[in-house]
Amino acid sequence: MIKPRTPPGVMELLPRDQIAFQRMLDTIRLTFERFGFLPVETPVFELSEVLLTKSGGETERQVYFVQSTGALEKQGEGLPELALRFDLTVPLARYVAEHEHELAFPFRRYQMQRVYRGERAQRGRFREFYQCDIDVIGKDALSPRHDAEIPAVIASVFEALDIGQFTIWLNHRKLLRGFFEGQGIEGERQLAVLRELDKLDKRGEDAVRSTLVGEDFGLAADVADRLLAFSRVRSAGHDDALAKLDALGAGTPLFEEGRAELRELLGRLKAMGVPESRYAINLSIARGLDYYTGMVYETTLDAYPQIGSICSGGRYDNLASHYTKSKLPGVGISIGLTRLFFQLRDAGLVAGADSSVDALVTLLDDAGLDHALALSQQLRAAGLNVETQLEPRKLAKQLQYADRAGIRFVVIRGGDEAARGAVAVKDLRRGEQFEVADAGLAHRLLVERGQSSVAGNP
Repeated sequence: MIKPRTPPGVMELLPRDQIAFQRMLDTIRLTFERFGFLPVETPVFELSEVLLTKSGGETERQVYFVQSTGALEKQGEGLPELALRFDLTVPLARYVAEHEHELAFPFRRYQMQRVYRGERAQRGRFREFYQCDIDVIGKDALSPRHDAEIPAVIASVFEALDIGQFTIWLNHRKLLRGFFEGQGIEGERQLAVLRELDKLDKRGEDAVRSTLVGEDFGLAADVADRLLAFSRVRSAGHDDALAKLDALGAGTPLFEEGRAELRELLGRLKAMGVPESRYAINLSIARGLDYYTGMVYETTLDAYPQIGSICSGGRYDNLASHYTKSKLPGVGISIGLTRLFFQLRDAGLVAGADSSVDALVTLLDDAGLDHALALSQQLRAAGLNVETQLEPRKLAKQLQYADRAGIRFVVIRGGDEAARGAVAVKDLRRGEQFEVADAGLAHRLLVERGQSSVAGNP
């Protein structure tokens, strides 16, 4: 007999944890939709030649290929035809290029699906995980005003998730690159320095400085010191952010362009009413991916910095250059929800939720089955989620079952209640019991659940 076990690098949850995870997904989805983003889903696999166009290096070594057993027998040289998506950005690029003439621009899309990477199996690293992305894609151009809306979405998502205080860190790649130009760092060296500065949180200042002045980079000690001083700039509050930007002094035209766009973004956030405690500039944020060209964002939980970034993204010049001649600039962010949920659960910030079932209608004997079925249907029609016991069992067993399953209300109809045309309801959350007439049961449960008695109210 084969031992049942899940493969390493996946998260498989028991029902009450799955409900908690699903509610996070639902909260994120509703928030994205409130900001006018439209849903998109793409196939779990893409053509290998499409998926791997812009990858290479570490990414290509982590791709899972898909092959049927029949095709495997006939396979010659070269890569298999299909591969599992490793993020949602490449599929989006293909999607927008393929449907370019059918879409309305700016195209505002959200996508919440699993992705797959051949990560080394270790705690907190997943081979299958959910990403929750939004992007705004323009045709030929996209106003920087869209860049300011993204942090407002991030703030709304994490306020709705209610997982603790958080900070959205803001920076601008033009500001960084312009500062590098002022230090005599040009061309490809800029990208190398960006990638190194992006490791500050993981490696620390001393290690990064040693690398910058070492043989590979060869920066002068005073240049490295200025880079690190620049990277230490943080703000605390809206006015302080503007003051910190002013204090940077004059710079190259690219530097000034980045600073002006950051100032504009800060003003838009204030206009949208995003609390100033939710955002701050952090000039060490670089986002190591080379395709980011403008604003960049990272979000962290204030009390749990060890969790790292829980949402990140930024502005890019041309999403789909490999698939179309059209210029399609965009801005977007991604939430790695599987990793976030795993770490929040470990930190005790989320716990298994009550069941999505509102009430259990018990069955004490076969004679009461028709009434139990009819009553259950009445409750469902009123907007309640109901499970009906279809086999009579001892009441204690049915109460124990409801308690273990996380069902709050247990509806009981014994002989005395039947004679009065009523039922008893045990509220397992409060440890209380009350009696109510059959006709008033749905309304009472909706009230107890904390909602109105409007049928179908979620």
